[in-house]
Amino acid sequence: MRLSIPRRGTARRRGRLPRLLLSIALVLAGAGTVALSRPTAAQAATALPCDLYATGGTPCIAAHSTTRALFGSYGGPLYQVQRASDHGYLDVGLLAPGGVANAAAQDTFCATSACTITKIYDQTANHNDLPISWGGLWNGPGPNGADVGADAKALPLTIGGQKAYGVKVTQGVGYRVDHAQGAPTGSQPEGIYMVTSSNFVNQWCCFDYGSGENSHTDTGNATMNAIEWGTACWFNNCVGTGPWVEADLENGMYHTNTGSNKDPNNSGVHFPFVSAWEKNNGTSNFTLKYGNANSGGLTTPFSGPLPNGYSPMRVDSSLLLGTGGDNSNSGVGEFFEGAITAGYPSDATENAVQATITAAGYAFSGGGSSGQQIVGAQSGRCVDLPNGTETNGVQVQLYDCNGQSNQRWTATSDKRLVDSGNKCLDASGRGTSNGTPVIIWDCNGQANQQWNVNTNGTITGVQSGLCVDANGQATGNGTKIQLWACNGGANQQWSLRS
Repeated sequence: MRLSIPRRGTARRRGRLPRLLLSIALVLAGAGTVALSRPTAAQAATALPCDLYATGGTPCIAAHSTTRALFGSYGGPLYQVQRASDHGYLDVGLLAPGGVANAAAQDTFCATSACTITKIYDQTANHNDLPISWGGLWNGPGPNGADVGADAKALPLTIGGQKAYGVKVTQGVGYRVDHAQGAPTGSQPEGIYMVTSSNFVNQWCCFDYGSGENSHTDTGNATMNAIEWGTACWFNNCVGTGPWVEADLENGMYHTNTGSNKDPNNSGVHFPFVSAWEKNNGTSNFTLKYGNANSGGLTTPFSGPLPNGYSPMRVDSSLLLGTGGDNSNSGVGEFFEGAITAGYPSDATENAVQATITAAGYAFSGGGSSGQQIVGAQSGRCVDLPNGTETNGVQVQLYDCNGQSNQRWTATSDKRLVDSGNKCLDASGRGTSNGTPVIIWDCNGQANQQWNVNTNGTITGVQSGLCVDANGQATGNGTKIQLWACNGGANQQWSLRS
């Protein structure tokens, strides 16, 4: 996707796979370069995303992840890091074949030095590894206009209760392999999925994963097929504020075949972990889906004809992560795993893959992603979810700070304050008057769940303009939190602490 100037907007239980998946035939994946931490013990193989795609007749031509194996038998490296202190390299592998990342190897290697993710290995026999991109029409911030690698320590999480790291794509970060082996080209059908997050997004082009041009330039409509994730409203008049799953087909980030999202039920996707999906048959249909990567099935906001001028597709064989086809690199996002398939996957296959994702047990822990305490200046006590009760409508309170998860809140880029159970801080009943209770509720993207964390120490509701307030200027445990007209009182002063 070409940028314009100015740019347009324009600790959980280990998951278990359902028993029915265990009966699906497995497909061996060719391992890449042997990881320094490669395990020697064998593990019983389980059907994972690319096994399921193969069984469905749409095999993965590339499979990338820094968190886990995407084939039940894969035992090679996941990604490579480089240490700043001595420029040494380490391949980070798995705790066991078909398992999750050996993050301890990275922690030991990078203990006293900054580290960068320099390559994400392809788990298929095609060896379509993603190194740092050399740049393109839009220069990156690296040497000679190249992009840069992600900070290897920036995105800690757990998967199945084990520590791992994701890829935090900030502006200028990009990975790419050109002339990828087995990649669909022209109008050949293609499927893509990735696991990302609603916690870190923006409106700029392009946080993409999928296919682009080998030239790293804009070669015209229909020469890309990639998932774009963020709040971009390329064609204006979008419903809601996003983020959304879109299709970057070059010269347009498409919610629908006509461009913008007009569906009032698709105002935005708000989960800490999101599964994002796009498939394109090359001539008459593209389909977008999303899901909560922790539970449940898939939602299809659009399935229909290709945009005018985009049939047949003319897709090229460069695979990319974090940038547009011409290296537009102002988008941001988080990446944990993804795969690209030859062929147009069936809904049944995608549903089965979604089940392996929700069973994986993704959770944020450690670092900034685990949230912060909201501490009252007057009371010295924390905003607390009583007894950790994750029931819609529970009013938050003040309580002695104890570091527990029911006092941790993650401030997201779209102004939500999300608790450890993935509920949002909410102005009850969309209230805008003094005394409105501050509660938790399922995240829904509405303005009564958006908050400004201000430099003067106040937290104000985007919808109401009122301040988050400790009721009656009280300071004791159990004091209810509400909205009130901002008055400069110490009971309306808050600090966020790690």
